[in-house]
Amino acid sequence: MAAPAAAHAIAVLQLLARRAEPLPAAAIARALDLPRSSTYRVLTVLKETGFVVHLDEDRRWGLGVAAFELGSAYSRQAPLQRIARPILTRLVDATTHNAHLAVLHGRDVLYVIEERAPRRPSLVTDVGVRLPATVTASGLAMLAALPAAQVRALYPDRDSFAQRNGLGPTSLTQLRSLLSGVRQRGIAIESDSVTAGFASVAAAVLDHNDFPVAGIALTYPVGQVSDPEKAAIDVRRSAADLSRRLGRRSPT
Repeated sequence: MAAPAAAHAIAVLQLLARRAEPLPAAAIARALDLPRSSTYRVLTVLKETGFVVHLDEDRRWGLGVAAFELGSAYSRQAPLQRIARPILTRLVDATTHNAHLAVLHGRDVLYVIEERAPRRPSLVTDVGVRLPATVTASGLAMLAALPAAQVRALYPDRDSFAQRNGLGPTSLTQLRSLLSGVRQRGIAIESDSVTAGFASVAAAVLDHNDFPVAGIALTYPVGQVSDPEKAAIDVRRSAADLSRRLGRRSPT
């Protein structure tokens, strides 16, 4: 496949991955500003290789099994964790406090790395633990980077909210106020909502589409960080470093 055709194929797959439902070929052509003939040629090649399927009854195109297998291979290789671990190690060395990496999973965060500093206690945020995103610094950092419509879809009513230690927002209005503060500061902060006596500062890790793929957080006993602003800067730098390694270009 020639280079332009390969670029068109990637664009088609990215478009289908962003949509919740399969799309007609005409809608794909319009969204990507491609001639219909080129769109059909690309779809035909992708269908032959299993990356897309044509739903005959609906006359729509969706992702195929090969796309799922590619995503599964990505998960097996765990590239995010491989790239992030040395960055978290440097963050721990610079701050002498525990650091962790979490990903957004619905309305929860899932912790995938915990890098523990020497002589620091283990925390509830161990690998594999899930917590409500709205009570964690890493969760708030990621939610603040999502489009407003997606946040609204995640939290349609008060029953969507979960508190911990009696803390955390209980309405979309309260959550929006928190996320506005996160965007203004460039970091998210929580204190006592995950573990009493501990605070965390976090920043979102963004991919090339500015989508939050993870959150990096630093956790420390309340009152035991001599320079909170430096800690925040260290966390932001670590998140920016990982974002850059994942393909995000530095904002102009």
